[in-house]
Amino acid sequence: MTLTDLWVSFPLIVLVGGTLVLMIGVSIVRTHKLALGLTLLTLILSVAAHDIALENITTGYELFGLLNVSGIQVFFNVLFLLGAIVTALFAYPYFNERMERCEEFYILLLTATAGAMVVAAATHFASFILGLEILSISLYAMIAYPRESHQPLEAAAKYLVLSAVASSAILMGVALVYAASGTMAFAELNISPESGERSYFLLGQALICVGIAFKLSLVPFHMWTPDVYQGAPAVVTGYVATVSKGAVIALLINYVQATEVLSYTGVFYAVVFVAVASMIVGNLLALLQTNLKRLLAYSSIAHLGYLLIAVLVVNTARPELVLETVLLYVAAYFIITLAAFGIVNLTSEHATEDNEQMEAYTGLFWRNPLLASVLTAVALALAGIPLTVGFIAKFYVFAAGVEGTAWALVWALLIGSAIGVFYYLRLIYTMVKQVEPGAAALPQVGTQSVVAVTVLGLLIVVLGVYPTPMIDMIRTIVQASGF
Repeated sequence: MTLTDLWVSFPLIVLVGGTLVLMIGVSIVRTHKLALGLTLLTLILSVAAHDIALENITTGYELFGLLNVSGIQVFFNVLFLLGAIVTALFAYPYFNERMERCEEFYILLLTATAGAMVVAAATHFASFILGLEILSISLYAMIAYPRESHQPLEAAAKYLVLSAVASSAILMGVALVYAASGTMAFAELNISPESGERSYFLLGQALICVGIAFKLSLVPFHMWTPDVYQGAPAVVTGYVATVSKGAVIALLINYVQATEVLSYTGVFYAVVFVAVASMIVGNLLALLQTNLKRLLAYSSIAHLGYLLIAVLVVNTARPELVLETVLLYVAAYFIITLAAFGIVNLTSEHATEDNEQMEAYTGLFWRNPLLASVLTAVALALAGIPLTVGFIAKFYVFAAGVEGTAWALVWALLIGSAIGVFYYLRLIYTMVKQVEPGAAALPQVGTQSVVAVTVLGLLIVVLGVYPTPMIDMIRTIVQASGF
């Protein structure tokens, strides 16, 4: 291991080292505040350590032949760490009301984030599978919190069984691809059409795509999503919807670029079908929901379908535009989704169950104008209404689809977005309805959670009105990575 290897891997070393310190610390003094403090310190130090990593790489750095660290991976890593920081801030008041001992939750949060960072940088099936399992196993336990509640345990059991099936599909696909190609490095998976092992290779690629589609909850592998989103605590649901899926999106971009798997006609049209079905089915099923967490679950299915447009035009549009679109969309999706589940979390802090039914938000504008304003910004951003960061992200996807001449996908985007406007506006209408006289006011909520939600709400609007700094930063990252 060279000195450069050490500095490039320093953020991950800090995160893993901080996890060990947290484990030892809470085994000596079991206090919730200590666990939160050590978690935030570890995450902040890991974010800061990326400056050291960036100083030692230019267009990219291959680490041990398993990971590739570039500006794009650093961007994803910082998003994961910031998402974990927001999750930790939301978790403290949420679990403080429900559990006497919950310090292990923060250990799981750190290990899941480490797994996400490994997945995002993976260039080899070994690192991909290792990172994915570290992430998934941590999520199984996180979803089951608090232990005394029935719904989280049921959601964790469903996710465990179905995620295990998806992981098995990926492992079988990796075995077939290895049998056909003799390698597990992404960049070396070059199978010509004349190869006698081509059928094994394509079947393996299909199984890998099925597993990835499950992890991203794309149609028709999406049915676990509403149940898990509803059953898991709101604070964990926000993490699953952002960091977990963001890691797989980063991996998908690496994989598509390195292997050119979309150059195979059968694979390409299969992914097109999945993208169109996700956009249409996700929005249609969201129309039927009266549960806010299930509505957001189906909405996330549609939004990941939108994001697939950028992935599918990687061979027909400018590569730099595709990468800019993916990074911008993922960043916007993180901000919007964390804000949405932050609102659910805030309104549920003093309740025995999550405040998830839409009727519970009736008249929220009159009971808590601040939270209602943030939730309104979330709904408008998810709908892609101008002056929100959601509009900027969706416009980039539209532009990428047009440049890549993917007209069927562009039409699916327009139709899905038109359907989505109805149920997002229905949520806003619910909040502005007059409350009945004598309706109970919302109880006081944690200050740090309110601050986090307010900052996220402001980012949704500010980055929608003035997106230039974010676009310039992303463009610089893409150009520095060699595109």
